[in-house]
Amino acid sequence: MLDIGSKIMELRKRKAWLQGDLAKAVEASRDIIGKYKRNENSPSVEMALKQARVFDISVDYLLGEGKHAAYDKDTLKRLEDIQVLDQDTRLILFNIIDTFLRNAKARKAYGQ
Repeated sequence: MLDIGSKIMELRKRKAWLQGDLAKAVEASRDIIGKYKRNENSPSVEMALKQARVFDISVDYLLGEGKHAAYDKDTLKRLEDIQVLDQDTRLILFNIIDTFLRNAKARKAYGQ
């Protein structure tokens, strides 16, 4: 069985929602949301899609499976936008991103 429970709990916390809030948003019972949280039950495809829409994520992200499971919709949209840029602009953007990533890794390595 998939560990959807921890993902649902994380997404609920981001929105500061209780189980009842999510249940209302996806038109489900609070009891079934609790079962998802405890991984006692897995949502149907329809219910997974409803939750993905409510949280504005992909179903892949919710299920933790698939090519882009680790990315939220904002990240995926940005990647799609970058993909259509001309090569020179993409290279400039990648250099900027690489600089920020390198600095973040250095700060982390030196405990700053």
